[in-house]
Amino acid sequence: MLTVILSFFAGIFAANATPHFIKGITKERFPTPFGDGPLVNLIAGWAMYVITMLLAVAARATERPVPAFAAAALGVLGMGIFHATIGAFGRGRTPLAGDGARPAARS
Repeated sequence: MLTVILSFFAGIFAANATPHFIKGITKERFPTPFGDGPLVNLIAGWAMYVITMLLAVAARATERPVPAFAAAALGVLGMGIFHATIGAFGRGRTPLAGDGARPAARS
């Protein structure tokens, strides 16, 4: 059971690390709790990837690969759905300068 829980959280961290890391290496702004600059995002993404690996090791994912993979995949899907819908900053967030995002339509 611990393998499943830790792998699920590893998937969440991996999915959340990706946009931050990409925005950092492409020198684009993207909001984090610590600021929205590229360097902050690069460091946040890198740190989340490190946490992902520590969780995967702690989960002993190689000993039970099928449940570990399934749980991690669900974590990635869950974080993806979260960011594709409401996201951390809500539906109507104001786009940062130059990020090309549009606020969601209000219903």
